[in-house]
Amino acid sequence: PVSVAGSGRTDAGVHALAQVAAFTLLNPIPVDNLRKALNRLLPRDIRVFDVAEASAEFHPRFDVKAKTYEYRIHRTEICPPFERRYLYPYPYPLDEDRIFEMAPLLEGEHDFSAFAASDPKDRSGHSKVRRIFHSFATRRGDILLYRVTGRGFLKHMVRNIVGVLLEAGKGNLTRSDIERRLQPGCGIPAGPTVPAQG
Repeated sequence: PVSVAGSGRTDAGVHALAQVAAFTLLNPIPVDNLRKALNRLLPRDIRVFDVAEASAEFHPRFDVKAKTYEYRIHRTEICPPFERRYLYPYPYPLDEDRIFEMAPLLEGEHDFSAFAASDPKDRSGHSKVRRIFHSFATRRGDILLYRVTGRGFLKHMVRNIVGVLLEAGKGNLTRSDIERRLQPGCGIPAGPTVPAQG
């Protein structure tokens, strides 16, 4: 049996690019042959692009330097059907400049409890403090794009951040409302959570 360690999890319906995994094999298979063999055996929606040898101590989750999440919101009335699995259609009125202004408030080290879904790990008292290196929103054609880079993320954290930014764009939340959510022990429940397909 081979035990595979991944660099992280994604919510059901979320898509991952450049996911890193590690495992140990007893039989020596050249890396090129291993890549070909894996791609023959894996489902078609999972592809191995690169295989490399790593030290026995390497762990993709604990040795990660950064992870980037991108959430894409389609802003026109008709969402392209071939891209629907990768976009959240939101054609309603929205102050996008307000979202652009609020997104960087998430940068730095904060308690993201108000942006995390409940998790079975909560009972063990794990910290919900995370460091965000970059948080920004921009417009690219018909897409409102939110991108966030950090060392690690909590369950549904990015989807909840986007939901809060959308509420700010609708005029329902102010800068101080978002800053209050980043305070330890704020007690504000997480959400709203946007759909996974974005």
